[in-house]
Parts: sequence; structure tokens; C-alpha cells
Amino acid sequence: MLLHGDLQHYNVLFDNERGWTATDPKGVIGELEYELCALLRNPMELPEVFANPVTIKHRLEILTTALHLDYTRALRWSYAQSILSAFWDIEDGYPFVPDNPSLLLARTLKQLI
Repeated sequence: MLLHGDLQHYNVLFDNERGWTATDPKGVIGELEYELCALLRNPMELPEVFANPVTIKHRLEILTTALHLDYTRALRWSYAQSILSAFWDIEDGYPFVPDNPSLLLARTLKQLI
């Protein structure tokens, strides 16, 4: 399936003419469960919120139930994409640090798998 690839609250904007619009698509091909991770690791400024296991479980339960997706696959894809996101940070010139938000999320997701 064609996916946005970075569907999260910073990339969904309201336009007076078109209504709600998804911006900055990456255009990746994959399973729908892959799309959920960007939502999970936000807001990036609050890792104590998004890397909390209770928050993760709650968000995934809501999303997978509402969208009729597989919870376990979404959890596993989120783990993989969290690690990928940390690599993207390195590519963008950010230093590799243990408290990288994507790695914090990946550590929590690994415990949930």
C-alpha cells in the first residue's frame, strides 16, 4: 500500500480552502501498520510521555482498533521504524546520544514485544 511515511501531528495542517491536509509525504510502500510509528513518537519534545509503556499501549490499542489493524504487527513495525528514525537523525547531522527520543521509544517498544 502507498503510505505517507511520516504521518504525525506536525504534518497534518488545516487549510481554509482544502480543509485538513497531510503535508511532507515520503511516499513509501508498506503495510498500514508501519504508518503508526510516527504518531507514536510525538510530540518529540516530550519523550517522558511518548516513551511511556502505558501511553504506547493506549495509543496502539486505539489506533489498531479504529483502523482494524494488527496490534502486534504495529508494535513490531513501530520498533523497527524507531530505530530507523534514529539513523535518520544521524544522517541529518544530529549527534548519536543515548537519550535520542527515537531510541528511547525503541527501548520501550522492545520491552513490549
